[in-house]
Amino acid sequence: MSCSQARCLCGSVKITAENIDTKFTVCHCQSCRTWGGAPFFAVKCGTQVTLAGEDKVKMYKSSSWASRGFCTECGTHLFYKFKETGEYNMPVGLFTNLEGLKMDMQYFSDMRPSYYCFANQTKEMTTEEIMAHFADKV
Repeated sequence: MSCSQARCLCGSVKITAENIDTKFTVCHCQSCRTWGGAPFFAVKCGTQVTLAGEDKVKMYKSSSWASRGFCTECGTHLFYKFKETGEYNMPVGLFTNLEGLKMDMQYFSDMRPSYYCFANQTKEMTTEEIMAHFADKV
């Protein structure tokens, strides 16, 4: 997908993402659900991301392999950024012009609470599989 733009609620942070993958992911881990009050629906944005208003972005190291960024003015969740690669995953809802999206992967599927489910047929990774994947990256 071509260049897309987004901004936080108050407009202090503006984002330009050059390459958004139309296959989005959903994370059911406790950190994501605590962060946003629900699973994290994210589009992969790669590393070609520009942030205007970086002085309003606060980073929180949420795991040994990634950090989360949010706006210090309005609290909008802006991204999940991988430490090793510098790749960004951003909330689907930040972008108003994305078309052709398809849910592709559910992370921490074994942590998905019983009070919701999705009918979408996707790939899934459990906690054990994810920990094994990131073991060599920390």
